[in-house]
Amino acid sequence: MVKVSVLIITYNQHKFIRAAIDSALAQRTTFPIEILVGDDFSKDGTREIIQEYEQKHPGLVIGVLHPHNMGKNGGINCLETLKLAKGEYWALMDGDDYWTDPLKLQKQADLLDAHPDYSTVFNNALITYEDGTPSHLLNGLVMKPYYELDDLIGEDEIWFMATSSTMFRNNIKEYPAWFSESSSGDIPRLILKAKLGKIGYIPDVMSVYRKNRGGASFADNYADETFLRNRIQMYSDINKELDYRYDHLLRRNIARYYRMMLDAKQYKNSYFRRAQLAVKYLYLGKPGWDKAKLVIRDYIVPQPLAKLYSTIRLLPYR
Repeated sequence: MVKVSVLIITYNQHKFIRAAIDSALAQRTTFPIEILVGDDFSKDGTREIIQEYEQKHPGLVIGVLHPHNMGKNGGINCLETLKLAKGEYWALMDGDDYWTDPLKLQKQADLLDAHPDYSTVFNNALITYEDGTPSHLLNGLVMKPYYELDDLIGEDEIWFMATSSTMFRNNIKEYPAWFSESSSGDIPRLILKAKLGKIGYIPDVMSVYRKNRGGASFADNYADETFLRNRIQMYSDINKELDYRYDHLLRRNIARYYRMMLDAKQYKNSYFRRAQLAVKYLYLGKPGWDKAKLVIRDYIVPQPLAKLYSTIRLLPYR
């Protein structure tokens, strides 16, 4: 009977996928595991590497090789791979990340066993950068033993759990329809899990989160309307999912993305569309006057009128 299903989600990561699978194979546990590797129709040799591991470790490494790219930044790949998981718990890892502690799965499963009120557990992680930026730990010393829904909702985006650091109780039989529309899987998944129980924390550094150009996080483009509207929709769906209990916070969070959209490339030469977005930002975000007047000046007042006003104000000094 499989206790933990490892889910490795990958797309065009032939440089990294071996390290990810090897780190899962290196786990030492007192219970059986399975390793499901969901490939989103890679074309760089990743699939062939997965098949190689399947042959070497039959029944343990299982390739989930989709016949076409599923889209949504790997989100559908993850959901379809998850449907095949047999474990009581499942541990998620992106194909460019890896685990550094061979006891990671054992420690996390033990914590979930000891705390039936926990839905999830995560550990500290090391973040490394492809561009040479110095590595650093994701979490500092001041952390709580567990987190609840209140800790995950704020006016800003809250993120302190690397994908590769998490283990979940397999207690969501079917994800809501809105979940699959989000280009971010981690944020809404953790919200849904926090509804079902506490999220425990293990301070041990047991995972590596690589920041590289092939990673999912590089699809986050804060200057692109499509990405920003997806975030707006995601937080609107989360707001509804939580019965608007955190409406005052989430409205301000949504407002942040309308503010970013004012500088999106698609709105660069569109005064009327930007003015509408600016009004929406002011309505939802209710910023202080210092911020509000800059938005009014730069995005709502027509430029010819703003220039005329500046000229009139300067007349006494000329």
